[in-house]
Amino acid sequence: MSWGVDNLPYGVFSRPGQRPRVGVRYGDRVLDLAPALHDEVFSASSLNPFMARGRAAWHDTRTLIRNKLTGDLPVTERHLIPLDQVSLHLPFEVADYVDFYSSLDHASNIGRILRPGSEPLQPNWRHLPVGYHGRAGTVVVSGTPVRRPHGQLGPGSFGPSQKLDIEAELGFVVGVPSAMGSPAGAFEDHVFGVTLLNDWSARDIQAFEYVPLGPFLGKSFATSISPWITPLEALPRIPGPAQEPEPAAYLRRRADWGLDISLEVLLNGEVVARPPYAAMYWTPDQMLAHLTVNGASLRTGDLFASGTISGSEPGERGSLMELTWNGTEPVKLAGGETRAFLEDGDTVVIRATAGDLTLGEVSGTVG
Repeated sequence: MSWGVDNLPYGVFSRPGQRPRVGVRYGDRVLDLAPALHDEVFSASSLNPFMARGRAAWHDTRTLIRNKLTGDLPVTERHLIPLDQVSLHLPFEVADYVDFYSSLDHASNIGRILRPGSEPLQPNWRHLPVGYHGRAGTVVVSGTPVRRPHGQLGPGSFGPSQKLDIEAELGFVVGVPSAMGSPAGAFEDHVFGVTLLNDWSARDIQAFEYVPLGPFLGKSFATSISPWITPLEALPRIPGPAQEPEPAAYLRRRADWGLDISLEVLLNGEVVARPPYAAMYWTPDQMLAHLTVNGASLRTGDLFASGTISGSEPGERGSLMELTWNGTEPVKLAGGETRAFLEDGDTVVIRATAGDLTLGEVSGTVG
């Protein structure tokens, strides 16, 4: 899959003994943007200053980078650094983090698991993108070890989670803020790009705490993201799915922001699921509209995530809770091992492609 000029994701890298700075991935190298473009905004240790410049600057810079790499303004080789000579860092400073619940198949599966014999979806689910606020301070870059969380597992029971899970998601990174008291404008005027995201989840802690206010400690201990942020401009767009009933006026789509992205979930090197993002019921423009319709403001570096991506087939489920039906049908691995939920030492990798583009991967090991 391509890391060529149709992709060009942004990240933050450093060489030994040097400060982190912004670069763009090109093949198996990273383009050092500050000297290549003669722009000190890329000397910053995060993408936030560049993202705050806005949509026109994002487009013009992408065009200039493409010209530097392939056109009439060739970049010198000394600004292209092999990836094996750099370390990758959290690509932006996370301001706020919100996680949604946008997959009809995932929400239906979870409803069937937790409320067997009842209607799988709660009455509000088809009327608005359900979400909750997470912890920005526990968003970490891919490769960061994940500590098994401790919490209350039931009345009088405290200890390490025995149902540690993953959620394969897509994260959306806000570049341009909005004013408090006014809903956000057009999605593409605010959102800079996307990143792969794993919202680690302790299902037993979550089950005991989530009534009546929803997820808290079962979710807030770690969220992993890819070191690469793919610009919106690079992504192939498709129409979103039909919605019934028709959403409220502020949620009605004004552009096609369905995304044709294919994910893979690997557990200890073995593919256990292939979730399709194209199946998501609520699209990211609707998530952003709902996030700000009450007047909540956006800040540069806000991150909002899609929620678990799942399709209609058993092999398309983006969490172990679904894949193993809450542990009752363990996943069988090639070496003869089985998994209901994650064990210490397990490594999870989520990777994705969009047509001929690769969105890279996000990984983490439990330990």
